[in-house]
Amino acid sequence: MPKIDMKSIPERKGSGYPAPFHEPCIDRVRQALGDAGGLTQFGVNVLTLAPGAWSSQRHWHTKEDEFVYVLSGELVLIDDQGEHILRPGDCAAFPKNDGNGHHLVNRSSTPAICLEVGSRIPDDGAFYSDIDMKIERSDGLFTHRDGTPYPKR
Repeated sequence: MPKIDMKSIPERKGSGYPAPFHEPCIDRVRQALGDAGGLTQFGVNVLTLAPGAWSSQRHWHTKEDEFVYVLSGELVLIDDQGEHILRPGDCAAFPKNDGNGHHLVNRSSTPAICLEVGSRIPDDGAFYSDIDMKIERSDGLFTHRDGTPYPKR
């Protein structure tokens, strides 16, 4: 298996969310390890959250399974059951279409790093639990739940 040079993988900062929903994710950084390794069936990211940053808006996927594993720091997993502290060695799994909206928040004073793993289902969609927003992977457009598109930032 070829070794992946972490320093050669571009960092993607922020999110593609429409305003103002992008603001809590401004200080999130992802590196696409799966892409760098040529993987096509599932994605693997290193996610770094600065203090105060969110991983995403709270959401759930229609067809994609997700898994996170904390490498360093402390994160708060917020889902439909409440708040759960995650520390190094802790993990969480989110089965497709379970309707359990979730995200990670760094409430500590130091950066936190985790691995994110997810399936790559072309016709997956996501619904955002706390806001009037959804997305279909096929078109990549964020819309209101009624289908009305959000303006691009």
